[in-house]
Formats: sequence, structure tokens, C-alpha cells
Amino acid sequence: MSYKSKTPSFARPTRRAFLGTTAAAAGLVSAGTLLSTRPALAQPKRGGTIRAAKGHGNTGDTLDPATWTNGFTVALTFGMNGFLTKVGVDGSLQPEVAESWEASPDAKVWRFKIRQGMTFHSGKPVTLDDVIASVDYHRGEDSKSVAKPLVAPIVSISKEGEDTVVFELETGSADFPFVFTDYHMAICPSDGEGSIDWRSGDGCGAYKLVEFDPGVVARFERFENDWDQDRGFFDAVEMLSILDLNARTTALISGDVDVIDKLDLKTVGLLGRKPGVAIHSIAGPQYYSFAARADLAPVDNANVRLALKHAIDRQELVDKILFGHGTVGKDQPIGPSYRFHDPDLAQTPYDPDKAKFYLKEAGLDGMNIKLSAADAAFPGAVDAAVLYQNSASKAGITIDVNRVPNDGYWSDVWLKHEFCAVYWGGRPTEDQIFTTAFAGGADWNDSYWKNARFDELLVMARAELDEAKRREMYYEMQQLVSTDGGTVLPMFANFVFATSDKVSYGDMASNFDQDGERWMERWSFA
Repeated sequence: MSYKSKTPSFARPTRRAFLGTTAAAAGLVSAGTLLSTRPALAQPKRGGTIRAAKGHGNTGDTLDPATWTNGFTVALTFGMNGFLTKVGVDGSLQPEVAESWEASPDAKVWRFKIRQGMTFHSGKPVTLDDVIASVDYHRGEDSKSVAKPLVAPIVSISKEGEDTVVFELETGSADFPFVFTDYHMAICPSDGEGSIDWRSGDGCGAYKLVEFDPGVVARFERFENDWDQDRGFFDAVEMLSILDLNARTTALISGDVDVIDKLDLKTVGLLGRKPGVAIHSIAGPQYYSFAARADLAPVDNANVRLALKHAIDRQELVDKILFGHGTVGKDQPIGPSYRFHDPDLAQTPYDPDKAKFYLKEAGLDGMNIKLSAADAAFPGAVDAAVLYQNSASKAGITIDVNRVPNDGYWSDVWLKHEFCAVYWGGRPTEDQIFTTAFAGGADWNDSYWKNARFDELLVMARAELDEAKRREMYYEMQQLVSTDGGTVLPMFANFVFATSDKVSYGDMASNFDQDGERWMERWSFA
């Protein structure tokens, strides 16, 4: 689909020009890492048009919040939409459309006071009905939303007075307000018929959408009547989907864009030495993995899953794919940035002999499996698959690397192929990442893994208000995913991106890429 408002577009360079000039980027060579941490201005300057090139985006992307899957649509929604709550730069929970909230003693009933005087970009006031319809859109048997598991514990939603929405939950949830920070949970106008109007692109964020051409570009203009005048400092924003790494890099070096993501980590040090370029490498919850479908033979055998985990050399991937911009993973997503991270969880070592042992336990002398990869999954994903192929061969595991196109990767490969490369930006809480990506039957459980004990603990931990007991539960869940799950998770990857020296910024959030993907509202020109 293509969306255009009646607002005239502003002048810009074309995507074709970026894709046609890659020589400068191709000439970069390996060098050491350079990090730039220029401080923010005390008073951000208003004005100008920032242009960003994203290594994400599909031609099948839409404005439907139930379907967003990639960094392009995440940045799009955080720019144009409002959310009940948001994650601050320091990782704390902060108000947005909801100005405050409170819970019952058992955390089963939550009251959110909705900010008054807010309007959508069309001028329509943001009402309690809009909030309820936006949350309900992700609930119910007919919902196709990826966020459906996050809101499944909600039993009822009601209005209280003129400014409060009340959520009643099936069981207590200590982290419930964090649910609404998920990028699918945008507040959209109610359509008056029990659903929402997402097709119009009418949001209540810092920027209004001017044009959306899926897989190509999204353009925005500052919303002058935004309730928060301490955000949204650019006059306009242009965000291009440029999957080609060399084209993105060339666009930054030539000054055609002001920010790019998904850098070539082999050459990031030299890129940082270019005049006017700053490199940012920020540790957070992002991880790169290989999802093996545990619902298909032979991966449905737990011993085969262990063999796959012992057949990968994690340190080699960190050294050769991340070039130091990350750490070794333990086949589960709760890294050091999380509150309930288990630092004593045992590592699964690269051990070809042990991998052979587990194959024999599964009744196999060897195995063949096809691993699909494209750099749309993560920078260097194809190279990582080849390294995995080489290390696994010593364990009697033949990995056939299936190089697939970047475009359409998230719609045609992920969740469909038997084994594929994946990146996850992480989530602000353990409950969110476990619920979204590992709960049995969850739409985005990309290994299709099911474990009754894990699913039981997931519900129990969510409702547990005792900190020590909750920690024990999350430790056990990390152990279960690490030893039994279908996800081979070899590394946590820093968020690495580059900006021009025209861009001013403060401390960077680490909960998601590019300042929590809220760069549109937080950054300005120097």
C-alpha cells in the first residue's frame, strides 16, 4: 500500500541515487573501532530536515500496528504515534498518553489516567474510547496481532469518570504498564465500530505522516500542536528503506543522509575516521540468533537441539561478525542488561564431540539441515551462517546455507523456513521478551518451541510480587530456554549506528536501536 497526505512533499534526494553510488563505501577497509560521544546541546535547536537511511523495510509493510516487524516500522510508529507509556533514556517507565497510573495491592487492577487536551494530527481529541479501542485491537480470538500474548491477561477494560481507563487482569502483573511501551501498542483513533482507523495514518505523536511508500520511504512533518513541546525538534523527517549496506554507507559519507543503522562492523572504525561522522556502539538487549523449528523433525528431538548448540563456535562469531561490538550468548535472551539476568547460568561450549554424542542419543549418526540467511536478518548473517556451517561440520552436522533475498525476508522466510537467521532488538522486561518470542503458541515464537514448565513459570512470574521468588522463576526459565529451547543464540550485539556531526543528541537509550528508535523526537541539529 502507499499512503500520501494532501500535504505537499518537500525536496529530497532520490533512493535511486543512493543505490547507484556505492564506490566510497566499497573502498572501506578493516580498522579499529572509534566511538564518538559528543554531548548534547543544553537547548536543542529547532528546524531542518533530518534524513535517515534504514537497513530495514519491506514492500509488504503497512500502517497496521498489529503487523509491524522491523526497525523501519518501529521508528515510524514511535515518530507518528503516541503510547500510554514509554521507556526513558535511563530504562525507566515514563508517562506519555497516560499521565499517571496506579495498581491494586495484588496488581490485578490498574487505573491509567489519560492526559487531557491531546489531539490526533487531524485535530480529533484523544479520548478514552480511542485508548480502549487501540488496546482491544490486539485482543480477542479474531486478533492477528503479534502483541496479542501481551494483552491476553486483560479480562476487562472500562472507563472510570472522564479521564481514567481501568484494566482488570486475570492475575496480577507487576510489570503491566511496560506492556504499553511495545511498539505495536500505538494509540489510534477509534473507527466508532469497535476497531481502530489505522489506514489514515492519523497519530498523536511528535510527527505527522506525510507520505508512506512501503519498502521505499516514509516522510513526516512536525506536529505543531503536539502536547509535549520538549520533543520533535526537526521541521521534517525523511526515512528511507535502503537494504544495501554499501548504499547506506555511501549516503552518509556523501552527506545525502544524516544517520544510518546496521553498519558494516568490519569497517566501522575507518568509517568513524571520516570527517563529520560519529559512530555509536551501545550495549543492550539485542541478540542475533538462529531459530530452528522445534515442531519439525529432527529438531523436535531435544537431543538434536543440544547438538546444534554444541556445534557452534560462539566466540568466533563475536570476533568475526561483531568485531568486539557484543558478547557471547547462552542460547537464551535475558542478557546482562535485564533486571533478572542470571550471571551464573552455564555456557554451552563449542564441543563437536558432545554434539556427536547428542546426535547418537537422538538415534542419528549425522544430520543435514538447511539454514536460510540474508543480511536483512542482521549484518553479516550470511557470513555467520557459513561460519556455523564450518564449525558444525566437525560434529557430523551438514548445514546447507540457503542465501535468500533481503526483500521479503521477514514475510517469506522468517517463521516459515525450518532454520533461519534472526535478530531481536529485545524488550524492556523479561516478561515481554519471553511472552512474545518463547511462550508456547505465540505468533512470534520463531522456533515453535513449547515447554509446559516454561509456560507455567511465565504466568507465575508475571503475577509474583515478591522480588526474590520472581528472580528464582526467571532464573529457571533462562535455564529451560538455554538447554531445551529451539533457539541457537550465540551472541548479544551492540546497537551500532552512525550520525553526521550535524546531529545533536544526549545520552542514548539502550532498550532498542538508535536511541530506543525515538531519535525523531529526541535528536536535533547542532
